[in-house]
Amino acid sequence: MSGIGLSKTVEVLKSHVLSQLDLRRERPLFVALQGPQGSGKSWVSGELQKELGKGTDALRVVVLSIDDLYLPHSGLVSFANSHTHNRLLQGRGQPGTHDIGLGIEILSGLKVGRDKVRLPRFDKSRFNGEGDRVPVEDSPVVEQPPRVDVVIVEGWCVGFRSLSDQELSARWETWEQERTKLEIPEELCTLRDIQEINESLKQYDALWDFFDVFVQAGLGLPPSAAEGRSRYSIIYQWRLEQEHYMKAKNGGIGMSDQAVKAFVDVTYLGMSSLRRWKQLERREEHAQPYLNP
Repeated sequence: MSGIGLSKTVEVLKSHVLSQLDLRRERPLFVALQGPQGSGKSWVSGELQKELGKGTDALRVVVLSIDDLYLPHSGLVSFANSHTHNRLLQGRGQPGTHDIGLGIEILSGLKVGRDKVRLPRFDKSRFNGEGDRVPVEDSPVVEQPPRVDVVIVEGWCVGFRSLSDQELSARWETWEQERTKLEIPEELCTLRDIQEINESLKQYDALWDFFDVFVQAGLGLPPSAAEGRSRYSIIYQWRLEQEHYMKAKNGGIGMSDQAVKAFVDVTYLGMSSLRRWKQLERREEHAQPYLNP
């Protein structure tokens, strides 16, 4: 997405966050930002943090990516080994590969004003792109007071809720055309594999319950595509650019282009099959339901 579009997104989000902050001065405002892979969520979150931190009324903002809650590499390997029947779980990405307990502990600490809250960081370049948490001593610590004003959590599956068996089966029946356009191997997964991830997604509700504001951002995803192509094809380009940028900074450590394609294949299956967003269930007047500048 263009820098102009992302900058506009930051402006809109800043205005919306400030309008909601006045309603919840007794504790931090929790903001959830969902958008496709590689679309600029991390950049938008960082810029929003900077913008809210400016001026005489500067706010203290904490940003956390759902990616930072991935299990450590040893945990991912163990999880994959216990789910060898499910190709979608042979690495990070899908619901089930995050440490939900750790996420709850962090958000709880920020909410109640705990004096020290350590934020995990996940380095995607480790283990040849499989990723691992950075050492605890290298993770940032949020100290309170002063109290945190805003907490932003961003990620591709932030706010996603599990589907009923009927809803999931219906989506499974309709995704074939999109899969073909994206050249995703038919044998990559089965309905049973998606059902297993859908079951894991139920655990995430405990995280989403912290949030006051849910923002689902299109962040440049085209409304349609040329005949024979998928509107989601651009996600592959975004994610590949993201990987190339990381490797250019760290000496070439990370996933190959082929591995990036396989990774996006896996997460796309989760996004397309499980995409039932929490905010669509809540309908609060204060929420921003969709943003596509």
